[in-house]
Amino acid sequence: MGIEEYEFSHKWNLAGAARDALRFAQWLTGPAGVPPANVLLFLSPLESTSLDWEAAPPLVELRGSYRHAGREEVEEALIRELPGCDGDLLWIFWAGHGFLDSRNDMLLPYADARRNDARHLNLESTLRWWKSDAVRPTSFRLQVALVDACRVDAPSGFGTSDRNRGRSVPQRHQFTLYASREGEEAQNLAQRGAGQFTEVLLHKLADKTLDESIQGLVDIARSMQDRFKELEEQNLGWQMPQFVHGRDWDGSSILGGDGFGASCAPRIDQKAWDQLGQLFDGHDLPDRTYDAYRYAFEIAGCDVPSAFLPAGSLIEIVGDLDDRQGRRADLPLAVPFVRYLVGSAGQTDQNWAAELDAWVRGTSERLSVGAFPPPPATAGRPELHVCLEAGASGGAYRTRMLLHREAFANLWESEDPLDLDAVRRELTEQLIALSGSDTIPGDNPESQPFRGVDRIEFDVPLELIDTEFESWKLPIGRMNKHRELGRLYEVVVRCSGERTGVSHDVWLQKWRWLMAHGGRHPDAVHELTDADVTEDLGYTLQGDDPPVCVLAEVSDPWLMEFLDSVLDAGVPIAVWRRGGPPVPAGPGGGLAHALTEDAGIDVGSLPQKLKKMRNSTSTPEEPPSWRHPLALLWDDPDRRPRSRSLS
Repeated sequence: MGIEEYEFSHKWNLAGAARDALRFAQWLTGPAGVPPANVLLFLSPLESTSLDWEAAPPLVELRGSYRHAGREEVEEALIRELPGCDGDLLWIFWAGHGFLDSRNDMLLPYADARRNDARHLNLESTLRWWKSDAVRPTSFRLQVALVDACRVDAPSGFGTSDRNRGRSVPQRHQFTLYASREGEEAQNLAQRGAGQFTEVLLHKLADKTLDESIQGLVDIARSMQDRFKELEEQNLGWQMPQFVHGRDWDGSSILGGDGFGASCAPRIDQKAWDQLGQLFDGHDLPDRTYDAYRYAFEIAGCDVPSAFLPAGSLIEIVGDLDDRQGRRADLPLAVPFVRYLVGSAGQTDQNWAAELDAWVRGTSERLSVGAFPPPPATAGRPELHVCLEAGASGGAYRTRMLLHREAFANLWESEDPLDLDAVRRELTEQLIALSGSDTIPGDNPESQPFRGVDRIEFDVPLELIDTEFESWKLPIGRMNKHRELGRLYEVVVRCSGERTGVSHDVWLQKWRWLMAHGGRHPDAVHELTDADVTEDLGYTLQGDDPPVCVLAEVSDPWLMEFLDSVLDAGVPIAVWRRGGPPVPAGPGGGLAHALTEDAGIDVGSLPQKLKKMRNSTSTPEEPPSWRHPLALLWDDPDRRPRSRSLS
């Protein structure tokens, strides 16, 4: 950002700011190695300013893409465009005028600031917003702001602005370096057409790579302060740069390694690529593809760069891995990725799994790949399924109870339809019987010992879907004490009997997408309110693959219409509040806020999350989101008992 000409007044003209921004862009696209396509340049040069676009080839490309430094252009990029990008590091360089408001927040006027409309960026407010979960928590975990501007009191009537933000994301680290202390002006060297701060900064950055500069920012800032002390002693300067960083800033490498973008790991060779091209041909993404992507980075000692897959095909994902590389000199990231896929493929296609395993072995031997830990086991968690089918008379249901860990085992089946009170009594008996058992029917002899049920799934007709099963209190505690199911177990409802017709195929498709891409993908979740419940909602939700989960702040009159749309659209997962009006959005209120963790909403962990919320302690600032109990529709097509009796 380099602003020399302001609409506010010709007295604000600031020769050199645009040139400073261009010189910083030259360092970014030169020694720092940032592609020009990743640089957004905003300028408002004076007519008399001559910019040297020919100083380096990347600047020629920027000449055709730079934007005007007005409010709409800057905020379109900074607030709407960039937060949707996948990146590790955000640099903000700003050369121009600067002021402080009554809170000492830095106000940076845009080029189109006017006397009656002093448009500006509140830097501190914007940085707080960028550190919050308003921006996708997995993006831009390192953020640096370098500001060559004065820090003097704002003119009267200048006003201020503050940007709404969410919760702070602990994994994000920020470093801010100002050209001067509070109350000081920043010197502009008119004869050189440059800010003194930028002159010293670029001298210190010199030929440093991007990673070297990040790791050494604190030392660079301190050496700049030493240089400005020398300039002051020589009567050549008066300002003193000031830097601010969170206590969590450790100056670490972006990738946690020895050099950003410097690959220390080998790439796979052409033979490996040719074999993968044949192996992947005709195969969609298997289950847990994102888990395989994540695993490859984790065992290489690197941060996972994204909460979702970088591409939609296996060969493109391997290309991304081969470009990123890792920290180990003996481990191309593609190898552990394919190794993980062996287990996923083996669940549905043993031949393909064997071919993938042969590729891993052959490539590892040929490229001298070092040993690495095997993928984590994916043993099933014990689930108790309570299946209810409507009987001939109202209020009575044919009932089966089954246990699933590695396979389904029938526990009990009613001879006649039961009312819900009878279902509760039988469920009590089954839970008590299971609590004292080390083994369960149908388990493999080599299975881990049975340690109790983790989840209870109620597979019910649509008329029972809003029944508060999680609030059932059964005498299953010590001395027959009544305990609430939803606070002891993960409790979900499902309506597998409603998954018929074309909706059945979409249901399977959406679940496969979730299993492949993982639950943190930004497209996985769709939020809606009463106003969204229309006759077209089912078509809206169906889409191609996502959404796979709906968070619904809907009131009682619209509930069944909403659930009909969810089932019509094949959406497998939904969350809504039982009873009472929706809680307004806001801290502790809206479903999305309540379900968001540090890294965003993880759809895959919703059963555990809701159980945790039911056991949470409320505070006046953040009331419990289960005040109206939260219902979770969790319809997993891979966990369906056969419709006929298993006895």
